[in-house]
Amino acid sequence: MLELASESVRGKQRVLEVAAGTGIVTAAIARESDSVIATDYAEAMVELLAQRVRAEGLDNVKCEQADLYSLPYQSGEFDAIVAANVLHLVPDLPTAIQALRHVIKPGGVLVVPTFCHDETKLSWLVSRLIAVSGFPGHRRFTIRSLRSALQENGLRIARAELLPGLIPIGYVEGFF
Repeated sequence: MLELASESVRGKQRVLEVAAGTGIVTAAIARESDSVIATDYAEAMVELLAQRVRAEGLDNVKCEQADLYSLPYQSGEFDAIVAANVLHLVPDLPTAIQALRHVIKPGGVLVVPTFCHDETKLSWLVSRLIAVSGFPGHRRFTIRSLRSALQENGLRIARAELLPGLIPIGYVEGFF
């Protein structure tokens, strides 16, 4: 997933990453793009993210706290947006996608690798076990339902594939 996301932002001037967490994806995409603003909703995660960015010597990354639903950026500001493993967590998917759409340039690439909790019997079971612990998931996708949800919200799918794992990842990228 890191290789695919990095490939999709290669050469892009301005990249936004939402829900960056501790920066695993950030470190990969920053090496392929000119400038990355990596955001997370939680202040504690932004602090961890900034630590990783410093430790990896990534001088083209700016870490900021931001709410996915009300991103503090200009309309059409970014060439690419990466929202890895967050769509299954958002309570209001259409509003989240619209917020991303607002800040991406026309023709900019949206990269949304997302856990597909309902793709296999094993991932279904693991997902339900994780839910018992209080995991805040709001939806369980298959690659098909993920594609459908994105298309219903205006994304033209350019690439979609299922990456294997205990809980597979639906790797989707597209354009508005």
